[in-house]
Formats: sequence, structure tokens, C-alpha cells
Amino acid sequence: MSTARFEGRTVIVTGGGGGIGGASCRRFAAEGARVAVLDVNLEAAQSVAQEITARGGQAQAFRCDITDRASVDQAVAATIERFGPIDVLVNNAGWDIFRPFTKTEPIQWDKLIAINLTGPLHMHHAVLPGMVERRSGRIVNIASDAARVGSSGEAVYAACKGGLVAFSKTIAREHARHGITVNVVCPGPTDTALFADYKAGAGNPEKLVEAFTRSIPLGRIGQPDDLPGAIAFFASDDAAYVTGQVLSVSGGLTMNG
Repeated sequence: MSTARFEGRTVIVTGGGGGIGGASCRRFAAEGARVAVLDVNLEAAQSVAQEITARGGQAQAFRCDITDRASVDQAVAATIERFGPIDVLVNNAGWDIFRPFTKTEPIQWDKLIAINLTGPLHMHHAVLPGMVERRSGRIVNIASDAARVGSSGEAVYAACKGGLVAFSKTIAREHARHGITVNVVCPGPTDTALFADYKAGAGNPEKLVEAFTRSIPLGRIGQPDDLPGAIAFFASDDAAYVTGQVLSVSGGLTMNG
């Protein structure tokens, strides 16, 4: 594997201060990219960016609330000013609550939809015009296996991620003629802050983890570092002829075609 696959390319990762986002930022930087670490938690984003620059990579943290279009536009403009045109967009930021649908309230649906669906729409709308103008670009959307097979306690989250999958396929069709590819990575249960919240909401967290582990053919919960390889593949020239596709990275938890 070349260590400079993304040399000279500018990559935005939303939720870049988190587990999967941070791991992805580090991977892109290690392969030569200029990485914009976007997160609503600026301190978390700065920590990742500082770690990258300490290792000799190029990264800058930007605060971005993806639910707020003005915040998105500011972060995208700041990224372009700092690093130049955006070559790769990774929509990774997400949020969830874990409870049966009938136990949720509309105010929670609004937040779930704002972060998991409307947020990525804002990012696409802000970044796509520049990619169209240059007739090149890679977009990688992080959905979830919940979008593919459902997940108890995550009804609205699954709906949002299912929507993101359908949206991605449509954008892939609309913009293929512009040289832009759009693909989706679906993590399974992964040891992130989101999963920690999931466990906290369970009556018996240890039993929950044990059940998940038993249901995963590879026999373990995913780690953040399990995801960047698939994400970077879709963002690379190796995937130049791949668009509108969905890849599950879940230890074999789901295997439907």
C-alpha cells in the first residue's frame, strides 16, 4: 500500500473528533492527505489534528455543527481557504439514542433526523458544487448495518441511515457524469462513544456485549481502526470505477446481498 495515495488531496471528515472519525483522519493523513477535522466538539477535533501534525501530517480542526447550514458553509469555506478545493468528503458524524420507538418522543426524532440525515444533506449541498466544477470528487457516507437489516431500539436512527443509503445511490447516479463517486460504508457494532451510550442504556451491559460478540462470526466487537481501510478504499483511485455501492464492515454480522 502506497503511503502517499492521497498526496496533494484535501479530505473533510465530519465527526472527526470521535472514534471512527478520528481513526479515519489519522489514516488519510498517514497516506498524505491534507485533513480537515470537522466536529461540533472543537476540543476533540483539535486533539486529533494535533496528534496528526505531531506525527508530521497535515491537519486542521474546524468546529462544525452539521445541523446548521451556516456552520457547515463556514467550515467548508475555511477548509478551502486553508487547504484548497475539497477532493474527498467523508460524512461520518452521527448520534443515536437507544430505546423502543414507542418510548421515544418527537423532539428526539427531530434531533436524530437533523444529525443523521439533514446534516449529511447540508454537507453534500455545500461541497458538491465545487466537485462538479472540477469534475472530480469522492464522497463516502457512513451509514450503519441498522439501515440494511434494522436494529431494535434504533428505529429512527435506522430510518435516517436507510435514507442516507438511498440518497447516496441517487447522488451517485446524478453526479457520475461529473466524475464524482458516492459510496457507503455500514459499520456494525463498533467500540465507540456511541456504543458506550448504547451499553449504558441497557439493563445488563456486559450481557449485551456478550450477546453481540456471540452473534458476530469473527467473534469480537468492531474497533474504530477496523473502518478506515474501507473508507479510504472508496476515497481512493482504486475505487475509481465503483459508485453507488454499500459495504458492510461488521465482522460478518450481516451477510445479505
